[in-house]
Amino acid sequence: MGGESDNAILEQLQDLDRRHHLHPFTDAQALTQATPFLIDHGQGAYVTGQGVRLLDAMAGLGCVNVGYGRAEIAQAAAEAIQALSYYHSFFAVSNPYTAALAGKIAALAPDHLNKVFFANSGSEANETLMKLALLYWRAKGKANKRIFITRDYSYHGSTIAVTRLNGNQAMLDDFGLGLDDGVKRAMAPYWYRCGKDMSADEFGLFAAKDIETKILEAGADNVAAVIAEPVQGTMGGIVPPKTYWPEVERICREHGVLLIADEVVTGFGRTGNWFAQETFGFNADMMALAKGLSSGYAPISAAVISDEIASTIEQNTKILQHGFTTSAHPVTSAIALKNIDILEQEHLVENIRDNLGPLFGKSMVGLEDHPLVGEVRVNGLIAGVELTRNKETREQFPLEANVCNHVSQMALLRGLIVRPAGNVLVLCPPFIIKPAEIEFMTNILRDSLDETYRVLSAA
Repeated sequence: MGGESDNAILEQLQDLDRRHHLHPFTDAQALTQATPFLIDHGQGAYVTGQGVRLLDAMAGLGCVNVGYGRAEIAQAAAEAIQALSYYHSFFAVSNPYTAALAGKIAALAPDHLNKVFFANSGSEANETLMKLALLYWRAKGKANKRIFITRDYSYHGSTIAVTRLNGNQAMLDDFGLGLDDGVKRAMAPYWYRCGKDMSADEFGLFAAKDIETKILEAGADNVAAVIAEPVQGTMGGIVPPKTYWPEVERICREHGVLLIADEVVTGFGRTGNWFAQETFGFNADMMALAKGLSSGYAPISAAVISDEIASTIEQNTKILQHGFTTSAHPVTSAIALKNIDILEQEHLVENIRDNLGPLFGKSMVGLEDHPLVGEVRVNGLIAGVELTRNKETREQFPLEANVCNHVSQMALLRGLIVRPAGNVLVLCPPFIIKPAEIEFMTNILRDSLDETYRVLSAA
């Protein structure tokens, strides 16, 4: 095709998208002023759209861990779809790919987590775990245990049930949801914003204590579970102090409350271990997996539960009244298996722990000398770069100033994708990123921060 024809096709597609595609988490009015940006190719750590090549320091939405364009995953998908394009998993039916994947997840997971329910998204996995927690307590004769403890700045998905768990108030307010009697929200382990007068270790214990306070306020006999992300990625790359997670687990055990780890972002290696529970030294009763399970190549998620919970449910429930049409889909299971195979064969998780993670961390933390940067939080290949108006007082910029958005736009113009989250830049690069690309990423961020600082100083 000629260039003029390509441009005409692009404009036609953009027009169709703008008129008919309702985008998630998008300012609909902005699309009336500017055309949607069409990404049409990905390879390695880069995506290309409209002739522009960009280093994707977000790995999509923190999910394309093995990088874009893996031919072996495409081949696995093609072989599976030719062999068995679809069959359901209801009524004790399975398929070879799903059976193998369930076994693989159980083999990699902490020893006590051996039963897997498959779904299609992190939202579905978390909602499945909520329902299984309620089912478990009813089977134990404790039907009053129905309250879930969540945290500020949390993100667990977009269904009605899990939206109520979120610490993003706009997601509740816009739909008139609000918190209900079944959800209590505790403090996040956000030392930079909430623990200025304490050491990080002191604040970790202090933040954990707030979970205990919420349990006691509700009454432990009424609380089903605490649900939390090991690292709060979506709302700011919040890495907890090392004292936090062991204390949260101790509190849950003491009060007879289940602990649910939302490992949708951290699962399958992002923190330098297969699961962040290993990194932070705790054991959950349940965990949600999604993004890294298939590296985003296909929609699939998993709700993983302990042997004790599985046994209690199976012995006391005649039929599990829960499922999705595409639970345990053979093609997505085949894709996930191949993705895990790549992680293992290329030693990508170990490389984060031993090489890339420390390099990425040193590079990112080096930005803390910038006048706009208050703190850089890093664990493995996830980072939150906290912007501040005043480094001494830790004052935030007003959100309406869009300072973080300005930095991310300056980075985009220079060839780098990062995610603005309030006053934080979040980065979750692919596991196959190269040292030279980490250096490029850091240099672009510094240039973008410099440009933003000049604009603010001139105002």
